[in-house]
Amino acid sequence: MPAPDPSQRRAARLSRLGFSEASRAAVLLAEPRLGLWDTTVDAPAGVGAAEILAALTRAGDPDLALRSLHRLALACEEPDDLREALGGDPALRRRLCAVLGASSALGEHLESHPADWRLLTSESLATTPRSAVDITAHFLHVVGGDPADPPTGTGGTAAAVQRAEAIAALRLAYRRGLLVLASRDLGESADLEQVTSELSDLATATLTAALAIAAGGLGEESPGCRLAIIAMGKCGGRELNYVSDVDVIFVGEPADGSGLEGALRTATRLASDLMAVCAQVAWPVDAALRPEGTAGPLVRTLDSHVTYYQKWARTWEFQALLKMRPVAGDPELGTAYVERLRPMVWSAAEREHFVEDVQKMRRRVEANIPAQLVDRELKLGPGGLRDVEFSVQLLQLVHGRADEKLRIGGTLPALAALTAGGYVGREDGEILAVSYRLLRTVEHRLQLLRLRRTHLLPEDWSQLRWLARSLGYRPDQRGEPADVLAAELGLHTRHVRRLHEKLFYRPLLNAVSRVPGDQLRLGPEAARGWLAALGFAAPEAALRHLDALTSGVSRTAAMQRLLLPVVLQSFTNSADPDAGLLAYRAVSEQLGRTPWYLRLLRDEGQVLERLGLLLGTSKYVADLLGGAPEALKLLAEDTELVPSELTELSTAWIAVAQRSADPVEAVSAVRALRRHELLRLAMSDLLGIAQHRQILAGLSDAATATIQAALTAAVREVAGPDADLPTRFVVIGMGRLGGAEMGYGSDADVLFVHDPKDAADEQVCARAATDVAEKLRSLLAAPSSDPPLTIDTGLRPEGRNGPVVRSLASYRAYYQRWAQPWERQALLRAAPVAGDRDLGAEFVSLIDPLRYPAEGLAHADVVEIRRIKARVDTERLPRGADPATHTKLGRGGLADVEWTAQLLQLRHGAEHESLRTTGTLEALRAMVPLGLIAGDDALAMEAGWVMASRSRNAIMLVRGRSGDQLPRLGKDLLGVTRAMGYPPHRDAGDFLEDYLRVTRRTRGVVERVFYG
Repeated sequence: MPAPDPSQRRAARLSRLGFSEASRAAVLLAEPRLGLWDTTVDAPAGVGAAEILAALTRAGDPDLALRSLHRLALACEEPDDLREALGGDPALRRRLCAVLGASSALGEHLESHPADWRLLTSESLATTPRSAVDITAHFLHVVGGDPADPPTGTGGTAAAVQRAEAIAALRLAYRRGLLVLASRDLGESADLEQVTSELSDLATATLTAALAIAAGGLGEESPGCRLAIIAMGKCGGRELNYVSDVDVIFVGEPADGSGLEGALRTATRLASDLMAVCAQVAWPVDAALRPEGTAGPLVRTLDSHVTYYQKWARTWEFQALLKMRPVAGDPELGTAYVERLRPMVWSAAEREHFVEDVQKMRRRVEANIPAQLVDRELKLGPGGLRDVEFSVQLLQLVHGRADEKLRIGGTLPALAALTAGGYVGREDGEILAVSYRLLRTVEHRLQLLRLRRTHLLPEDWSQLRWLARSLGYRPDQRGEPADVLAAELGLHTRHVRRLHEKLFYRPLLNAVSRVPGDQLRLGPEAARGWLAALGFAAPEAALRHLDALTSGVSRTAAMQRLLLPVVLQSFTNSADPDAGLLAYRAVSEQLGRTPWYLRLLRDEGQVLERLGLLLGTSKYVADLLGGAPEALKLLAEDTELVPSELTELSTAWIAVAQRSADPVEAVSAVRALRRHELLRLAMSDLLGIAQHRQILAGLSDAATATIQAALTAAVREVAGPDADLPTRFVVIGMGRLGGAEMGYGSDADVLFVHDPKDAADEQVCARAATDVAEKLRSLLAAPSSDPPLTIDTGLRPEGRNGPVVRSLASYRAYYQRWAQPWERQALLRAAPVAGDRDLGAEFVSLIDPLRYPAEGLAHADVVEIRRIKARVDTERLPRGADPATHTKLGRGGLADVEWTAQLLQLRHGAEHESLRTTGTLEALRAMVPLGLIAGDDALAMEAGWVMASRSRNAIMLVRGRSGDQLPRLGKDLLGVTRAMGYPPHRDAGDFLEDYLRVTRRTRGVVERVFYG
């Protein structure tokens, strides 16, 4: 077997060391100008070569680092000096290899200016950041300006070097500054804050030197002017990226007795030329944040700026001013600009709709991200840099009005101040800071590669590998470096998104929760404004609630001081924060001394946030919680909020009813259990855990189980301990109960049926059955703190004029002789719910021929049903109700769909067994394969029915009382919108438009199918 080629062995070895292009690396290492490999002994050549090779393998991209180092060696006049310096200077070796393996752009710079590698040998330059003053002085010097007399417009120094030479010299000085900074950044001797600060200093020095170049191009006849350059955005906050537009605002004033018009003309020329110079040197200067944006003049006077912000500025413009900082030009003018505008920034939160405007702006940014880029966006996407920045800025603007410590430009310093002041929890602040640093560092690495502006993670696997290695990631149990980076980014973006949503209105942890106590950080007036900004309509009342909950030195008060900020924050997206806080106070006063209550809220953050959402949305939930506060424990786990099965409820509740000999006590216990179950369903509904059909079935099951348990108590009361009635007895569910479609405000429509046992006296049996029915009704309707279950027998034969209870034989006789079309229609939903099962089955056998007539529905009966429906449409709608938005009787509402489905069931139920169901949606779905209704029409009717049914439930949830008419305006309509699952950024108008669109389509189908 032939021996392996030495170059192949070398390539295999280099591959194991991390070189992807191992064969090429083997050649380059042995190339004489580089001279790092001795091919005769097949080993690193000379002193330090092995160390250089090791440094290359530690670079982000070893192949890129080696290629760039080779080109640098080719460009050097004395490559041996480079090789010897690298071999003998560990610091230089680490810095240079790190730069070459992370940035092809800086590698190209070194190739063009090979002597610049020596900049990285200076310990002072490479490890100690230069001051902004030193950088500016150096930049002015290279363009021929006087560092002791910086330009202030037409005053101060001007560049003495010819324009083209000055621009080239400034570009070289800027690139050299980047090279030194990147070596410290990549060599881990500079942290993120130092890097962004020095990048900002490089930018401001460039602006000053560019102004000097622009001033050098002015003629002597130019009117005198003062020009101040105000840095905005990241440059203003001293947190600039490697590659970013530099946002500025220009302010001009006359100088040397010049007129205003001429001075502004000169200042505008200087500003325009400065922008052109900077674009050639480093990056674009963006002046779009100025008043009126790109449509406004490039340069304005100070008074013109002030007037604009006083009269016309929008919310986002004050947010942009948060980071303003004078950085170049006339220092006195720049300072005057900041001093006159700063008070407006810290009063901006008092503007109407301020918080909503900030929210909308963030949502607009997210909405404009192309879907295919969302997962790659480090800056704008969910959990990205903007989430941190917007959260911090909003908290600053809201709380900085009273707390001057928050008036800081940079994101990380401001976050530290917010955390120190208690506005952000320590753990949350630490998580945000760590995540922000990681995201910014990843962004910097991406930009360093080619010195191009980007915020997108690469799609190419090799690029992800390079990125991960350049950040220092190594393989672990999560996989290769790219896998580790992906896992870390996923973790941190989830943390950021969660905290962004939690903190976007984050209250003051240590102060507002104490309002108006003695130890406030905010005074009462500031606290009122803060609460108003959070959406409270009555801040004074909110302050009283907060004081009642947090005053004193008890452990309960101390816990509430910790908890209330989160509760208040959760109210901000609700329709009625004031009602939510009142309900929270009521629950807390009831349970405040219960050991588990505050611990649950403290230790289960989800419970606290969910409680705030529920109380701020639903009076129904608030009312129910007053009698069943232990139900709060359900909020800890989604599985606890899943509706219970009927069998489970019935077994448990009947057992509870049987424990007490007193029927009132027995049914009271059952009604308390029903309250608990109603709470479970309402909370599950509002939190979006259960589907609407599950909620309806759950409400129906709760009613059925309640009737079954109460019937047990009623029978025992009437028949004695043995519960031996002389007659069989069954409760037949009708309407929404029979169809398992009950809403929160539905009564239980029933029929009572009995059948005397053998040889029993019929009159005795009738009295016993009536006593049971009346006892059942009275027990369920008795005054109680628990909600009643109203038993409605209005659908019985002869309506309210007929006996409440009939025998099976009586029902048979009545229906055979007198049954009207509407009664047959009502029987479509009849289903036994409690009592004797055999009797229930016999009753169903009795009514099946009536509700599913073998010969179908006679034409006269069809006409009669249509006539009754038309009469209902015109006469039953309440006075003043809007037929477009009445959920029950309105156009496309519940009645429209149900009558249509029931008409088809009456006509075709005998021939199609699948139509013999008591559920509306089940019936509609069964009609499609039978060809009785088109699939699209069935979907349209189902959509209308679900929309109307959900809306009807939402009305009950929000108001705490039943209703069929959608609210027209105000908090109730907004509450219904939230209860329907519309997120906070959607307004009530969106819900109304959706409701009308869906029900209009439903009505069109009904008119074709029902009226034929």
